[in-house]
Amino acid sequence: MGIVSNKLSRRSMLVGTAAGGLLTAATLAQAQKGDPIANGRGGTNPGPMNPARIDQNPDLMVPPVTDSGTLPNLRFSFDDAHMRLTAGGWTRQVTVRELGISTTIAGVNMRLNAGSVRELHWHKAAEWAYMLSGTARITAIDANGRNFVNDVGVGDLWYFPPGIPHSIQGLDPDGTEFLLVFDDGDFDEDNTFLLTDFMKHMPPEVLAKNFGVPASSFASVPEPSQMYIFPAPVPGPLGADKIAGAVEVPQSFSHRMMAQTPIKMKHGSVRITDSKVFPVSKTIAAALVEVEPGGMRELHWHPNADEWQYYISGQARMGVFGASGQARTFDYQANDVGYVPFAMGHYIENTGDTTLRFLEIFKSDYFADVSLNQWLALTPPELVRVSLHADPQLLHAFNKVKSPVVPA
Repeated sequence: MGIVSNKLSRRSMLVGTAAGGLLTAATLAQAQKGDPIANGRGGTNPGPMNPARIDQNPDLMVPPVTDSGTLPNLRFSFDDAHMRLTAGGWTRQVTVRELGISTTIAGVNMRLNAGSVRELHWHKAAEWAYMLSGTARITAIDANGRNFVNDVGVGDLWYFPPGIPHSIQGLDPDGTEFLLVFDDGDFDEDNTFLLTDFMKHMPPEVLAKNFGVPASSFASVPEPSQMYIFPAPVPGPLGADKIAGAVEVPQSFSHRMMAQTPIKMKHGSVRITDSKVFPVSKTIAAALVEVEPGGMRELHWHPNADEWQYYISGQARMGVFGASGQARTFDYQANDVGYVPFAMGHYIENTGDTTLRFLEIFKSDYFADVSLNQWLALTPPELVRVSLHADPQLLHAFNKVKSPVVPA
C-alpha cells in the first residue's frame, strides 16, 4: 500500500520545488513505495511498517525541507483513545496524558443513545460543547437557584461554568454525539462529581436530615458504576420538562453557532463564537472554520492563548513555526485533535477533495489572531522591502484587510 494513495491525489497536482515545501513528482513516486526519500535525502524502508498509519501522516514520513528542529508532537486522534463502553453509550478523551503538549485544554468525545443520560454531575473545570450529531436535552441550575432546560442540535454549543450541576440526555430518533472541551489539560472524565457517588458516600442519617425523609428512602440509590451513562426513557416535549415557577438563568447556557452570519471568502468561511456573542462562555472562545479544496487558513498566530483544534471532516496539513529555526508539519483528518502552542505561527491547508471543517478552540473569553499578510501590509513598505529583499510584485500583494481563508 502506498503511503499517500488517494489522500495525496490533490497534492500530486501541487508538484513544486523543495524550497516551496511541496512534494516533487520524484518524491511522490518514491513515497508511494513507502520509502522516505526526497531530494537526495533519506533511504528505502525495507523493515516493518504500518502502511495505514503512514498513509494518514505523509508529512511525517517525508517532511517538507522547511521542517527543522524538535517541536513536540501536535497531533492525536480520538480513534487512538481508550473507549469506555456503557449500557447507554460510550465516551473517550484526549487530555495531557494522551497529547502531552495540551496543557490548557482537554477534550471528550461522547455518544448517548436515544433516551440515555449522562448522569447529573458537575466539574471543577468549565465545560464547553459542540454538537456533532443528533439532538440532546441539557439541564442545569446556577448558584442562585435559577434553572435552565433546552434542546440542542447539530452545530449548537453549550457552556457550563465550573461547579454548575448539569445533565445531558439523548433524544429521538438516534440520540446524540458531541465534543466536550474543558479548560484544563489535566481534566479527567473519570474525576467528575456524580450525583449517585455523592449520595452513596453520605451517611443515610445525614441524607435523611438534609431532605426531611426517612433514611430508608435512600436504600435504592444505584451504584455509581451503573449510572455514569445509563439508558432511560426518551423524554417528552421540551415544555413538559420546564419547572413551574422556576426562574430561568439570565444568560443562556446554549448557543446556536450555525445561526451566526459567517465571515465569507471565496474559498471558505469562519464563524467566531466568544463571550461577545455567547456571554456565559467566559473561559472558552472558538471558531468554526470551513476551507474549500485547495484553500488554506492563512499564515497567522494567536496572541492570547494556545490553540486546541478538532477536525470534523476533510483532510488537512498544518505547518507550525516555533521560533529559533524550529518548524514541523502534521497531517489531520476527521476526529483528530491538533494543538498549536501560544503565539506560534502556522497555516492549515485543505489537502483533500472535499470541504475541510474544523474547530479552533482557546482558553480565553475572546478570539484573536494576527495575520502575517495584514501585518506586512500595514508596516512601512520600505521597512518590509529591506527586511525581505522584497520585489515590487510582493510589496503590492500584501493585503490590509484580513482574509482568514486564502485561495489556492
